[in-house]
Amino acid sequence: VIGHPKYQESKRIAIFLSMPDEIQTEEIIKDIFKQGKECFIPRYKPHSNHMDMLKLSSAEDISSLTLTSWNILQPSDDDNAREEALAGGGLDLIFMPGLGFDKKGNRLGRGKGYYDTYLERCMKHPNGKPYTIALAFREQICESVPVAENDVQVDEILYEHC
Repeated sequence: VIGHPKYQESKRIAIFLSMPDEIQTEEIIKDIFKQGKECFIPRYKPHSNHMDMLKLSSAEDISSLTLTSWNILQPSDDDNAREEALAGGGLDLIFMPGLGFDKKGNRLGRGKGYYDTYLERCMKHPNGKPYTIALAFREQICESVPVAENDVQVDEILYEHC
């Protein structure tokens, strides 16, 4: 991942904080800060499909985050001091999680449409849609995954031995 040309050229990167069954992102996050890039992480709004990407100040900043009922660390609802990526310079790159992927770039998420809705918002930002890379295990690559009209394809899927 850290040798990827899109990662190398990106300055503003959004990345998920991994759950135990996902590709672990901690080392990538550390590298984002080591290289002087800006790091943004999701904050999901429960009972909706709204998500914001909020800026982390450091890799250690993760320890100050709140654990949600979904067992995901994220900034608390009353944490309004952080920059939201689309309120500023937008994003260059988004690393995306998922349950399954096909080689056409279709992604099966967890069913709420958070990333699809966020990418629609990105398209309205002056900087446009960021490049999207899904991080997957080889076992998550399928012949095809079910898609809906509003599902946004990922630009690239990185997985072991791809």
